[in-house]
Amino acid sequence: MLEFGIALLIGAAVLAPLTVILVRRWLSQRAFAAIRPTALTRLVGQQVTLTGTAVAGPAGETESRLARVDCVWQGHDVLRHYWQWADPDGSGERVRVRRCDSIAEYSSPEPFGIVGAGRAGRRETTPVLVMPQDADLNGVHMCLQRVVGRPQQGVPAPADDLLGRVKGRISGVFRGETIEFEYREWVLRSGDPIVVHGRVELRDGRPVIVAPPEGRVRIEHDAPRDVAPAPAAANALLVGGGAIASVGAGLMLTLIAG
Repeated sequence: MLEFGIALLIGAAVLAPLTVILVRRWLSQRAFAAIRPTALTRLVGQQVTLTGTAVAGPAGETESRLARVDCVWQGHDVLRHYWQWADPDGSGERVRVRRCDSIAEYSSPEPFGIVGAGRAGRRETTPVLVMPQDADLNGVHMCLQRVVGRPQQGVPAPADDLLGRVKGRISGVFRGETIEFEYREWVLRSGDPIVVHGRVELRDGRPVIVAPPEGRVRIEHDAPRDVAPAPAAANALLVGGGAIASVGAGLMLTLIAG
């Protein structure tokens, strides 16, 4: 019985370092999942995928230019729909074809933040900044889509209230006969669940998410979902519990045998 107790104590001694490693790995994964800046600082230069909640950046929330809604990021474009004569099948017979060109595009370059799910609004939470310039956005909320007919001579143009809010210059080749103009605007709102793909970079000592050397930051609006427990947590509990049980059993058998 003494030998068996000693064997259990030796087994516990072997499991102890493994338990420490697994616990550290679990804490690291937990910090990454919570999007803590300290966890991302160790990943500078690497590409990461962060799942969390959009929050305002250093400048706070802003108002979108077209729909006038509060947001942390905004983008809009203006499409010109027009008729153009074309010979689509090469038969020599021209037909009138409806086409569309983009004549204005804007994407907000100001950084916004991302925090771990359920951590938005907490005083101790420090967001990780996302640099959205030229980002590829998918599934982002469209807050405005308005189609306005072409201006008629002597009639006030209904597009005037939006045209003046468009950021940047209206440009393009105005081919064919204008049918209508289409205004569209997308926003990310504070609290929206998002997934961000990008590279970690340090700026002023803080980790930020930027575009990889050959690519763009990708931002997806993501539906909330339940997060499964991390395997590292279960492993750490299993090994740690085994080590504690071995120590307890080993000491008990050693005392009984003595």
